[in-house]
Amino acid sequence: MTQQNDTITLQENGEIELGAAQQRHTWQPTVREILSWLPAGATPEQQDSAVQAHIKPSEIHWSQCPDTLHLPGHPVGHSYRDVNLPKYYRESFFTGHPYFHPDMFGGRLGTAGDPVPYSIAGDNIITVLLLACFIIATVSFTKSRGFMARQAKHFFRPPHGLLTTISETATELRFQLILVAQSCLLTALVYFFYVQLHVADTFIIDQYQVIAIFAGELLAYTAIKATAYTAVGWVFFTPPQNDLWLKSYLFITAVEGICLFPIVMLQAYFNTSVATTLTSAVAVIALFKLLAFYKTYSIFFRKNRAIVQNFLYFCTLELTPLAALLGILAMTCNYLKVNF
Repeated sequence: MTQQNDTITLQENGEIELGAAQQRHTWQPTVREILSWLPAGATPEQQDSAVQAHIKPSEIHWSQCPDTLHLPGHPVGHSYRDVNLPKYYRESFFTGHPYFHPDMFGGRLGTAGDPVPYSIAGDNIITVLLLACFIIATVSFTKSRGFMARQAKHFFRPPHGLLTTISETATELRFQLILVAQSCLLTALVYFFYVQLHVADTFIIDQYQVIAIFAGELLAYTAIKATAYTAVGWVFFTPPQNDLWLKSYLFITAVEGICLFPIVMLQAYFNTSVATTLTSAVAVIALFKLLAFYKTYSIFFRKNRAIVQNFLYFCTLELTPLAALLGILAMTCNYLKVNF
């Protein structure tokens, strides 16, 4: 009963104070002012009732005064809401520009820096390709290590009669062919480096397709040359000699690819100049051509000491196809590059 009397007394005192405060203020008070009129022990319900009793929502009346923000001495501008205005009145300077829409990207501010130059080390596809070559070369060398060791052991030994034959399994032969394909791919990469430096660096197709075309032409060159060796050997030499030379040719081409691999890696990841890469690649290719010249003489012409015949044989089946290959690669590059 005592609590009810206190509440009634508080309510009456609050109403008296609110009425006296409202008489002192002729404008609509704020919420803060109304809450300051209430006693300190007023409950949230009493505060809400006091605010609702003294603050009444009213209709908002916007200003009807004309816009005077225009150049002095000029008439007041037209409203853009007027549909009868010409188009140049309704459109602003930024209409259609990205900056006209703040939620849209408006371009990069400031001065653009120099773009990062292209490098093989930063090319993901070339990196994956070289990594695949390393893995394939490692596996192939492991699988055909015995055959390659026998080839290297008997390479500089002259054959005696028909007994100097080197046998190999189908697995060893298969991995030897994989090394030959890798040799063609690495040679295509070296030639692509030369083209980028001395011929052109822009092509009508993607550069990876250009490398693939070069590698395909080198594979075709290797296959055609092996076929020519087989046909000429079938006419002029014995089958054991032909078999021994084809195995030696396969070994020379495979080892050539293994020697080209570190040259390409040095150029790609150790900033070796393209000129040094080309010089090293040409030296490796020339060395293996000399080894092939020695091997043809050792197999076919050593007994007769026919050095001139060996030279003609080597020029016909080795140097002439090489010159034709260089011409085809140059023609392909001229067709694929962008002529400005």
